[in-house]
Amino acid sequence: MTRVYFLPIFLISLLSACSSDTSIVRDSAPSIHPANIELTPDAIPRIEAKSRGGNPASYEVFGKTYHVLPSSEGFVQRGIASWYGTKFHGNKTSNGETYDMYAMTAAHKTLPLPSYVEVRNLDTNKKIIVRVNDRGPFHDGRIIDLSYAAAAKLGTLKNGTSSVEIKVINPSVDATPDVAPPPPIKQSELPPSPSIQQPFASNPTQGLLFIQVGAFSSIDNANRLKYELTNQLKMPVTVEKKSHSTDPLYLVQVGPYIRMQNADSTRLQLYKLGYKNTLYTGR
Repeated sequence: MTRVYFLPIFLISLLSACSSDTSIVRDSAPSIHPANIELTPDAIPRIEAKSRGGNPASYEVFGKTYHVLPSSEGFVQRGIASWYGTKFHGNKTSNGETYDMYAMTAAHKTLPLPSYVEVRNLDTNKKIIVRVNDRGPFHDGRIIDLSYAAAAKLGTLKNGTSSVEIKVINPSVDATPDVAPPPPIKQSELPPSPSIQQPFASNPTQGLLFIQVGAFSSIDNANRLKYELTNQLKMPVTVEKKSHSTDPLYLVQVGPYIRMQNADSTRLQLYKLGYKNTLYTGR
């Protein structure tokens, strides 16, 4: 992927992974595939102002001029999705944020930054929602570059690319357009829960049950979800730091619970709020 930084006076284009077939191999997945990365929650569409960076009227890369759309309303596009990973992890995105390959984000050449899009895998009909905060991919035939987590969830990692359709989501109208509400589920339909030990006196949360809603490499993203869940549930939500290889993971968890009945009730509530891939976990 070509990194594009928009500065007040001029545009800098740094050649990188998507500039040619031979350079693509320089980007890669992390050495250890994080557990349950495919269960990362979708980006949550919200009304946001356009970023101060990354939204010029037009810009040029490899001699080609791109015109940033003044509005994303009604935007639909079909083409090839690719992904980018460790080579750019921690670097600045085109709108000045920090690229987190474990977050549900993406890059697009002309959509206003930020935008929220639904990405549908045309081969599997799998759908995800990502937040577009970067520019690219500058490679013929490709319309969107997914983060590592988004590619894992969509099923794009194995082949490197997928045929997709992308639709812009307008948060002021409908956060999940063209998607039917989830059918009601019974507590008995939830996955079996782990056994629960009695709490240890030395640690009031040890041996108790938590509901894990998300896992992030960025503490800021974890705290953002924690804030949203706290407001939605009015329940205790914590961020648990776990060492994973050389990079820590921040786990967003609701709880603790002593009774499974209470945990099941909260998990059902999370499902109805759109958090469909929660997990039971203990400490």
